[in-house]
Amino acid sequence: MFAAAAAAAAASSAQPLRAQERAVSANDKIGVAVIGVRGQGNSHIQSFLGDPRCEILCIVDADMQFAQQRAEEVAAKQGRKPKAVQDMRNAFADPDVDCISTATPNHWHALTAVWAMQAGKDAYVEKPLAHDIAEGRAIVECARKYGRICQVGTQCRSNPAIRDAVAFMREGGIGEVDFARGLCYKRRKSIGALGDYEKDIPATVDFGLWSGPAPFTTPKLTRPQLHYDWHWQRHYGNGDLGNQGPHQTDIARWGLGLERHPNRVIAYGGRLGYQAERNDPTYVDAGDTANTEVSIYDYGDKCIVFETRGLETPPLQGAAIGVIFYGSEGCLVQSSYTDCTAFGKDGKEIRRFGGGGNHIGNFVDAVISRDPKDLNAECLEGHYSAAISHLGNISYYLGEDNRVSVDEAREALAGIGGLDDNVETLSRTVEHLTASGVDLEATPISMGPLLRFDPERERFGGNDTANRLLRREYREPFVCPEPDDV
Repeated sequence: MFAAAAAAAAASSAQPLRAQERAVSANDKIGVAVIGVRGQGNSHIQSFLGDPRCEILCIVDADMQFAQQRAEEVAAKQGRKPKAVQDMRNAFADPDVDCISTATPNHWHALTAVWAMQAGKDAYVEKPLAHDIAEGRAIVECARKYGRICQVGTQCRSNPAIRDAVAFMREGGIGEVDFARGLCYKRRKSIGALGDYEKDIPATVDFGLWSGPAPFTTPKLTRPQLHYDWHWQRHYGNGDLGNQGPHQTDIARWGLGLERHPNRVIAYGGRLGYQAERNDPTYVDAGDTANTEVSIYDYGDKCIVFETRGLETPPLQGAAIGVIFYGSEGCLVQSSYTDCTAFGKDGKEIRRFGGGGNHIGNFVDAVISRDPKDLNAECLEGHYSAAISHLGNISYYLGEDNRVSVDEAREALAGIGGLDDNVETLSRTVEHLTASGVDLEATPISMGPLLRFDPERERFGGNDTANRLLRREYREPFVCPEPDDV
C-alpha cells in the first residue's frame, strides 16, 4: 500500500525521501488496520470506508466473532475483504498497513499506539489517550522519536460548533473566562453483582489477549458482561471521569487556553445508590470506579471542575453532557458535540454555534501531509486532557476509604480555595444523591486528599503513594515502555 509504494519510490531515487516528505499518489490508497471493532471501532470503520483515500486491510479484535463479522461487512462495502486478525501484532507486521486506529478497552490504548508507531505506522487512538499518565507521556515521546502522526479521538476538536465557540470566547465574546465546569450527567445502571463469571467469557475470545497489560484475574471475569462494562473496573477502564470526561475536559482546557497540567487536584464521591435501588444494603456492584464523582483542578489563575453523576439527574443550565464556561460578561454552554450557545449576563441568548466535522478525515489529511501540525487533536493534547481524568481518579482512589459526613466534606472543601464555590457544588451533589435515595449516613461520601502536582516533572510533590498510581503494574509480555525507553 502507501508505505510499500513510498519505499519503492525511495529505493529508485538517487535522493531517498524522508518519511515527512512522502505523499500519496493518485493511484495509491492508505492501508488501514482497525483494532477493537465492537462499538466505537465500528464508527472508525465507517469513517475509513467513506474516505476514498483509504482501504481497510485488517480488522483486529480479541473476539474473533466480531473481527470476522466486521471483515464481512467491510468486504460488502469496499469490494475487498480485509484480514480478520485476533492478535494486533500480526497487523503491525504487515508492510501494506500504513496506519491504525484503535478503539480497544482503555488498558490497551497505549501499548497499541506504541507498538504501532514503533512498527512505522501512524496511529489514531480513541480517548482517553492512555490508561494512566506515564502511558500518555510514552505515546507522546514515541510519536516524537519515530516521526509518526498520532491523533486522539476527541472529535469535538474537528467540529465547527466547538471550534467556532472557542474562537468566539478567545475574542472576548463572554468577557474574561477563567473557570469551566464539565458535566457527565449520564444514567449508569449497576453492571451486576461482583462474582465469578468465567463461564460467561465467549468461546470466540482470547481472554489472555483481551487482558493484555492488565492482570489476568482469578476468577477471570468478575462482572457478568465482558464487553463495555470494563469501563467501570479500574484494571481496564477509568470510570466516566475517564470515559466521557476526556471529551469535556478537553473542551474545557481548550476553551480556557490551558496547555499544561493542573497544580492541585482533589476529588470526592463514591459508587453509590445501587444498594438503595435494590433495597439491599449488602449489595456489592462489580464496578470499582465512582458513579458519582466531583473533581477540582486548580491551575492557579484558572480552574476546571468535572461532575460525574451516574444516577438520575436533570441537566444543569441546559447541559447534561457538556461544558459550561463562566465569563465576566456571560456564559457559554456546550450542550452536545455539535451545539453551543452563548448567553449574556442577563441570561439572554447572544449566539448559537452548530455543526459537525470529520475527525478521522483530519487524521488522514495529516497522514498524507506528514505534518502533525495539521492534526486537530495531536497526541500531546490528548495527553493533557486524559491526565485530568487520571489525576482526579488518583485523588479519589487514595481517599476511597476516607468516608466523611456531609459536614466534614463541607469543611474540607471550604478550606482549599480556588475559583469555584466548592461548597455550593457539594450541596448540589448531596441534593442529587439524596433525591436518588442514597442514605449518606449509611454509605458516606469518600473524600480524596488535596494533591499537589508538578506539571513539568509529571510527579506529585512529597507523595510516593500517589506517584505509584501514575503507572500501572504490567503483565509480561504486554509491557508499555517508560517514556524514555520507547
